[in-house]
Amino acid sequence: MTEQKRVWFITGISSGLGKCLAEEVVKAGDKVVGTLRKAEQVEYFNLLYPGQAIAVQMDVTKPGQVQEAVDKAVETFGRIDVVVNNAGYALMGTVEEASLSEARDLFKTNLFGVMNVLQCVLPLLRKQKSGHIIQISSISGFKATPGLGLYNASKFALEGLSEALAGEVAPFNIKVTLVEPGPFRTAFAGSSLKTAEKKIDAYDSTPVGEFMKHFTDRDGKQDGDPVKAAKLMIELVNSPNPPLRLPMGQFAYDGFHKKMENIQKDLEAWKDKLLKTSY
Repeated sequence: MTEQKRVWFITGISSGLGKCLAEEVVKAGDKVVGTLRKAEQVEYFNLLYPGQAIAVQMDVTKPGQVQEAVDKAVETFGRIDVVVNNAGYALMGTVEEASLSEARDLFKTNLFGVMNVLQCVLPLLRKQKSGHIIQISSISGFKATPGLGLYNASKFALEGLSEALAGEVAPFNIKVTLVEPGPFRTAFAGSSLKTAEKKIDAYDSTPVGEFMKHFTDRDGKQDGDPVKAAKLMIELVNSPNPPLRLPMGQFAYDGFHKKMENIQKDLEAWKDKLLKTSY
């Protein structure tokens, strides 16, 4: 009996990690339904892997388009096994500089766009009593960086949602994993990065000002290899006991440890006083 190939539903496959993942999944022999926002990108992708992968035009912020894309995936391949919420972008700017409009747009994609996808795919996964949801977060969803406050907030929100989701869907044999990369050679510091329109000169001479000034200089020079990240995600899906969190790369790994050490120090330093706040 031939082993059934998994069907992956991946948002945002135009470049970076999403593109690499779609390519590696096809190489591994599974099926792919990938989403793109531009019609010409869809036409090009659909010529590459006939019978094994299709692209659909979709904007995660538009629930109707999301439902149509999910329906197309089921119509084409009969099911969805792995959902990868990859579409998103970053906003650079201090908390004081970022406008409410810019913040709302960011959350509309990075959080509510994910919710749109989840609420369309979860009825299918619950019915088949299986599935794996991979949420592309970031080390910035666990450890904040000054100058990326609103992006941090959007990914922190994604992490809270996903941690709760993991508990909610576990009874249906649905797994959830947060993938939290450090710097990888994707479009994150390039075309996937927006900058707050408002500029406050007072921050220029501070460490955060220096960080923001040189952030885009790192584009194309990051340590992380997106192809290796994609292969690790395939290994993750093949694992019988996948983790809830998967920080990728040395930077993310070290960042996790550093924050946990700092939290532990604060807990111990204030332990006696914290415990005395109970009745």
